Amino acid sequence: MAEPSMDPINTPVAPALKPKRRFVGASSRPNASRGGKAVPPRRVNQIPDEILNDKALNEAISDLPGNYSFEIHKTVHALRKDRIQCVALQMPEGLMIYGPIIADILEEYTYPETPEGKWKGMTLEPLLLADVTYGACCIDDFTAKEMGAEMIVHYGHSCLIPVSQTTLKTLYIFVEIAIDPLHLSLSVRRNFPSESTAFQRTILDRQASGSSSTSNNNNNVTPDKGKGRLEIGIEEDPSGVVPVAKKTKIALVSTVQFISAVHALREALEEALPSLDMGIDNDNADASTAGKGKSELLRIKAEEVGVWRGAYEIVIPQSKPLSPGEVLGCTAPKLDDDVDALIYVGDGRFHLESIMIANPSCPAFRYDPYDKKFTREGYEHEEMRGLRGEAVKQARKNLLTGTVTGDAQVGIAEDKEVYEGNAGAAGFGVVLGTLGRQGSLSVLKTIKAGLPTTDASTAEIPPYLLLLSELSPQKLDLLPHSQLSTFVQTSCPRLSIDWGYAFSRPLLSPYEASVASGRIKGWGGLRLEDGLGTSVGEGGYPMDFYSDDSLGPWTPRHGMGRPKRVVV
Repeated sequence: MAEPSMDPINTPVAPALKPKRRFVGASSRPNASRGGKAVPPRRVNQIPDEILNDKALNEAISDLPGNYSFEIHKTVHALRKDRIQCVALQMPEGLMIYGPIIADILEEYTYPETPEGKWKGMTLEPLLLADVTYGACCIDDFTAKEMGAEMIVHYGHSCLIPVSQTTLKTLYIFVEIAIDPLHLSLSVRRNFPSESTAFQRTILDRQASGSSSTSNNNNNVTPDKGKGRLEIGIEEDPSGVVPVAKKTKIALVSTVQFISAVHALREALEEALPSLDMGIDNDNADASTAGKGKSELLRIKAEEVGVWRGAYEIVIPQSKPLSPGEVLGCTAPKLDDDVDALIYVGDGRFHLESIMIANPSCPAFRYDPYDKKFTREGYEHEEMRGLRGEAVKQARKNLLTGTVTGDAQVGIAEDKEVYEGNAGAAGFGVVLGTLGRQGSLSVLKTIKAGLPTTDASTAEIPPYLLLLSELSPQKLDLLPHSQLSTFVQTSCPRLSIDWGYAFSRPLLSPYEASVASGRIKGWGGLRLEDGLGTSVGEGGYPMDFYSDDSLGPWTPRHGMGRPKRVVV
């Protein structure tokens, strides 16, 4: 379940959209005066010019990919400000190739020798944490502190674990990646009609009939210098009023690396391109060399054919505490029913599958910024739900043989008599993930509350707690089947969804364990019948593991969302 790698070989070339500098801010207070002199605005964490203009440092930074924002200046400033002498660097495998270079740069230029001896006696020792890092939940501040680090710099993920909760100073570097914004915008406009009716007919209906999935093939325009018009049949209104065509509604999502590109794409699609009938002089207005900003994406050559020039309705969904448009492999927002399609900007499918699972009826498309391919993506929802349903049913059968506590008693009390003759059946193993910050004691408490408890009068086996950094079928097979029949893991829901079938015994996520114990009904299509229960699932399969507004206490951040305001 490793996250997609960031291949440096096929990185896109300019023109590129540079990430915004998020670390330089200004106070909102008005300019005050002191003794008749204007006081300049106070800057927050402003990087000194001596760092930004350090020629030797900038030359060393040039060895890194120019479209990858490793924010070396920001890191050096943070290290100097707190006079850090030992720093741990943690990054996913896709970025590990740059780890030694970054470590060398920080070691050499954080405390350089100066004529005035400003940093005399100061040195920096970088530690490169090479354990696998799947996501922001894997930040390993515990190990870094034990190794003597005073600060940890975590690359490639958003700040899922707040810096106020880590055991040492923490700096998150998103590593935003600049891509070709014009190619991304035109890829959408060449393939997606800007009118919802045309989109449904030319894209979705055509794909349903088995024809080409992502190519426009210029069927909607004529090759007459781009001036052909799409003819859409509209039933005449007796009142003579021509109905306004509904815009194609698109949801844009990505990983944190491409968030800036997603927001730029929104601006490019929400505004219609100038009509070709306006006679705009585009002879010298090549889109790749046109003016900066929004105009660069609007000035398209008149010879450009097959481009839908209308405006789209764009939504960038958010699942707090994530940034708008950001998705994780375990956390994705639920989209409105009227969304025509979702577009994921990024390589690989791991993060995309998260929002596809949460929105099974929404057509999904992926734009890969490395090979610049725009593809339609599918997911076997029925197969996934069937496999997870069988695991939940088997776990429920095992659970009904024991003594349960709390809310779970209500959910399965009426079915317990079916299995009362099976006392002594195998117990449950609860796996607390120890890879970084994956393990959650609150989730562990919720899981244990719905499992059989120790009873000296019976042969019931109490829950067995295991601490594991990484799960594998081989590792769990070492534990006796006669004593442990089901496992519940707190590491990552995708372990159960993606790899649960590979384990010889049911491996449930905390959400699935709550379904098995009767706390909730589960997802649509799930039927806990045939003597295993009477509940019928409803709704979708939630992907809200790190959401502030998750469904229940089987997630780490449940209840952290702000209550909605009531309009009186």
